[in-house]
Amino acid sequence: MGFEEQTTPDGMYSKGDQVVRKLLCIGPGKCPVTDESAQRLFSTSITISALRCLLSYVVFPVITPIVGVSTGVGPYIGIPIALLALYFDVLGIRRFWLASHRLRWPVTFIYLAVIGLVLTLLVGDVVGLA
Repeated sequence: MGFEEQTTPDGMYSKGDQVVRKLLCIGPGKCPVTDESAQRLFSTSITISALRCLLSYVVFPVITPIVGVSTGVGPYIGIPIALLALYFDVLGIRRFWLASHRLRWPVTFIYLAVIGLVLTLLVGDVVGLA
């Protein structure tokens, strides 16, 4: 389960699969990536992205003023975490595609939504530094 290829009747990848595999620099053939490793990386990357959002929306604006810590440290902590989250998000997408996971398309769209949110926070942090 999970290693089923979504191919056309002639055994080729669908056009959409071909485009995404090319974007992710994934050559033909299977790579020894398991469903479990793809799902584990998904959990890790989503957790890092969630941490970034938690810091931006709860810790920096609400908790740091309560405990008397300067709120100006947000971008200095948020930017590295956002970059790390983006790295793991892209790595997670690639892992699902390497495994030819049966849920690679839905997971890709989830990742793209998360990447959009993290990029928005990253831009806000960079602007906040200026």
